[in-house]
Amino acid sequence: MTNNYTKIILKPGKERSLQRFHPWVFSGAIEAVTKELTDGEIVEIFDSEKKYIATGHYQEEGSITVRIFTFEQAIIDDDFWKNKIQKAINLRKTIGLLDNNTTNTFRLVHGEGDLMPGLIIDYYDGNAVIQFHSYGMFLLKDSFVKVLRELLGDQLKSIYNKSESTLTKGESNENENGYLLNEKTSEIIVKEYDNQFIVDIQGGQKTGFFIDQRENRKLLEKYCAGKKVLNVFGYTGGFSVSALKGGASMVHSVDSSQKAIDLCNKNIALNFGTIENHASFATDAFDFLENMDSDYDVIVLDPPAFAKHLHLREKGLKGYRNINNKVIHKIKKGGILFTFSCSQAISNEDFRTMVFTAAAQAKRKVKILHQLSQGPDHPINIYHPESEYLKGLVLYID
Repeated sequence: MTNNYTKIILKPGKERSLQRFHPWVFSGAIEAVTKELTDGEIVEIFDSEKKYIATGHYQEEGSITVRIFTFEQAIIDDDFWKNKIQKAINLRKTIGLLDNNTTNTFRLVHGEGDLMPGLIIDYYDGNAVIQFHSYGMFLLKDSFVKVLRELLGDQLKSIYNKSESTLTKGESNENENGYLLNEKTSEIIVKEYDNQFIVDIQGGQKTGFFIDQRENRKLLEKYCAGKKVLNVFGYTGGFSVSALKGGASMVHSVDSSQKAIDLCNKNIALNFGTIENHASFATDAFDFLENMDSDYDVIVLDPPAFAKHLHLREKGLKGYRNINNKVIHKIKKGGILFTFSCSQAISNEDFRTMVFTAAAQAKRKVKILHQLSQGPDHPINIYHPESEYLKGLVLYID
C-alpha cells in the first residue's frame, strides 16, 4: 500500500508490546523518523527490520509519542472512521443500549477500549458530548461530526465539544468548548434504569455525569431497603437516587461543591418529589467523616482520582487508605461499603492492598461481596490493562 504517511522506525526489540496489540508507543522506543513530524500527524510504525506494525497519531508532548488506532495498514479517511464508530455503535446495541426505553445515556466511544485512543464520546438522549484527549483526534472533529450525523440520523440532536480541560494544544481559541451541531440548553434530562437525572453537559464534571457507575448504582439498590445510607463525594446524587429507589430509610449526600449539591437536590426532587428522608451537605468529605456518627448501614465512597499520574501513585494510595480506614472504622456492624478508585495509575492489586491495609488498621473483619468495574459501554481493551481505570469493591464490615 502506497501513502504519504511519515514512517517511524523502532529500536530493535521495542516492537514487542505492539505485537501484543498494546496501543501506545513511548518516546524511548523510537530509533528514527523519515521526516520532521508535526503534532497530531498520522504516522506508520515499522520495526527495526522495516516491517509494518501499526498506524497512529503522533504526539509532541508527554512520554506517549504515538497512540495507535489500527494494526492493519490502511488509508485513513472518513470511511475508515465511519467503520470504527459503526463498530462502537454495534457494540452498544449488543449490550442493550441505544434503542433502550429505560436507559438513554451511555458512552458511545471509549478511547483505547474501542481502539480510538484520544477520543471520548458520551451520549445523553441524542446529545453527543465529545472530549478530545489527543490533538490528532481533535484535528478530525469535522469528520466525526459528519460521521455521527450519517450513522445516528434523526437520533442525533446535538454535538458538544468539551475539550478545553483535556486538550491544551492548538492555536489560540480553536478548542474552546462549544456546540459543533445544533446548540441546546446546557441541562438535559436523561434516564438510567428509569431513574431521571439532570445533566449539565457544559458546567458539569467530565462530560456532565459519571456514566461509568451505572451498573454499580443499580447494584446499590439491592442493599438499601430500610437502611440509612451515606453517599460521600456524591456529586449530583447518582448513588443517592439509587439508594432511595432501593427503599432506603434515610440518605445523606455529601459533596464539597454547592453547585453539585444543588443539582443533587434537583435530581432527588425530579424522581421523588418533596421527601423528608434525604439531606444534603455541601462540605469537605474528610471533615464530614471525621465528625460523623457511626450509625450508617451503607456507605458509598466514590472519591475523585487521588492519583491522576503515575508519579502521584504513592500519595494517592495514602489518601485512599486514610479515607477508607476512617469509613471502615466508623460504619455500623454488619454494614456495607461500596468503595471505588477511578485513578488509572492505581492498579487493581494496588487498590485491594490499600483496602486490606485500611481494614487491618481499623481492626474490623471484612469480607468482599463484589468486585466492580466500569460499565460495559466503557469496554476494557484486553491488550491495554490501563483502560480498566475504575476499580470497586463491595465490602461486608463485621
